[in-house]
Amino acid sequence: MSKVLIKPLLTEKITRIQEEHNHYAFQVHMSATKTDIKQEIERLYPDVNVTSVRTLITATKPKGRFTKGGYISGRKPKIKKAFISLKDGQAIDFFSEI
Repeated sequence: MSKVLIKPLLTEKITRIQEEHNHYAFQVHMSATKTDIKQEIERLYPDVNVTSVRTLITATKPKGRFTKGGYISGRKPKIKKAFISLKDGQAIDFFSEI
């Protein structure tokens, strides 16, 4: 997508939040700030106005698997998410770009 936004997050829970509260979720780069995220959203989608941006960084999760050589352990990487709220009556259509 861009240097700030990696991809939109589309899950059942986030879809319900989109319909009820007009909030959208994106995976963003770890170094992205709230102002960078807001400017990038308004640049990519010129017909929307962002009212607030909330960010969170997920914790790493342990992962492992059994192989012939024994158990290999590792961790999943950290992910930074941004939740965007828009003005009433505005929406982002992710599927129009396909």
